[in-house]
Amino acid sequence: MAPGPPTQHEARPKSAGSGPKVGTVIGIYGGTGFYELLDDARAENIETPYGPTSDPVMIGSVDGKAVAFLPRHGKGHRLPPHAIPYRANAWAMKELGVTDVIGLCAAGALVPEYRPGDFVVPDQLVDRTWGRESSFIESPDVHHMAFADPYSEPHRGMAITACREAGATVHEAGTTVVIQGPRFSTRAESRWFAESGFHLINMTQMPEVPLTRELETEYVNIAVITDYDAGVHGEIEPVTHERVLERFAHSLGVLRIVVTGLISTIATWRQESG
Repeated sequence: MAPGPPTQHEARPKSAGSGPKVGTVIGIYGGTGFYELLDDARAENIETPYGPTSDPVMIGSVDGKAVAFLPRHGKGHRLPPHAIPYRANAWAMKELGVTDVIGLCAAGALVPEYRPGDFVVPDQLVDRTWGRESSFIESPDVHHMAFADPYSEPHRGMAITACREAGATVHEAGTTVVIQGPRFSTRAESRWFAESGFHLINMTQMPEVPLTRELETEYVNIAVITDYDAGVHGEIEPVTHERVLERFAHSLGVLRIVVTGLISTIATWRQESG
């Protein structure tokens, strides 16, 4: 049985604030297509005050670099976006000593220049979700985390370079609007988001990003554009879940190359920065 909710003196995992226990560990959130990246992988169930994680965390290595991988939707994509145990996932990553998280996701384009198959390394996000537990902070230990720039630097620069070196078409910035899901947007909602200046749309970046950052772990996102959202690019066919999965799978080979390169770059950066 998992432990109960933490007291104010237990408000962080054991490794929080003291750094990783065994060098740099890089965390990856993604789909099950990334299991084969890991060498000598083993599954580990991590108990958290917030219940079980989406799936057992797979711990292994990529080119000798320690990696913890977690499919945020669970095996078989069984967890819808609003039911993902975001707090348990973030807590488990920190408990394992993860210093840097690479968040991979599918996204819809809200502007025509972001084409299906393109990669995006966003720099901003907007939260349009509701009812999701989005913080570890509870009374009486209250503080307000700075979140003006939600994604970590220099990690975004490293991700952009990794995308270019893999031959991907990459957009170096963008604002992601995160919707509640699991339904997709109406055409009116989609047009509203585009007119508001947002570039891409997703269902999982909130609260995954702020929870990670609250635990003083770095986070960078690489989004794969799988479709134009419903209100974009004229009278397009509405997006479907099947089409998103199909197009994301089509980009999986390049994305694996990107992630492998980014893991190496982050690990080297950590070593050099002490």
